[in-house]
Amino acid sequence: MLRLLDFVLAFFGLLFLWPVLLLITIIGYFDTGSPLFFQTRVGRHQKPFTLIKFRTMAVDTASMATHLLKKDNATKLGRFLRKTKLDELPQLINVLKGEMSLVGPRPSLFNQKDLITARNEKNIYNARPGITGLAQINQVDMSTPERLAELDAQMLKTLDIKHYVKYIFATVTGRGSGDRLQD
Repeated sequence: MLRLLDFVLAFFGLLFLWPVLLLITIIGYFDTGSPLFFQTRVGRHQKPFTLIKFRTMAVDTASMATHLLKKDNATKLGRFLRKTKLDELPQLINVLKGEMSLVGPRPSLFNQKDLITARNEKNIYNARPGITGLAQINQVDMSTPERLAELDAQMLKTLDIKHYVKYIFATVTGRGSGDRLQD
């Protein structure tokens, strides 16, 4: 049921938000010359998939967890996109393809070994990664792997339509601050 809801919401999200996506893409060309960002992430059953986001960092920024990057790496547009979570909109394509869910554990990088280990212990990789979830609306990011894995497990254990809608609504209305950058 949740997969069908993912598909329908992602489809209509892309259908109705295409003008916003187009505008951000055009502005992104002027900001970095490369408005979309593609990165290999850990997916369901630890299979790799290519995550799609709007680029928020300079093109030559190293590929690493966001909490390890400096605020200076983000462009002016990128800081705005992160604050408003608009950088996540292209992931609706990942949701349509079945690689992600709207609600689930945020997909990690393969080099985040501590997080992968903590999530393995709690069978988190049996679920599709998500755009938002319990950890995100509570401002817990990948800098605390054990805490993140605990919240992921708690979320997955209680995930039903009510919680699914609650997490999406909390994200859309601005609860949580997204990935934190170092000063």
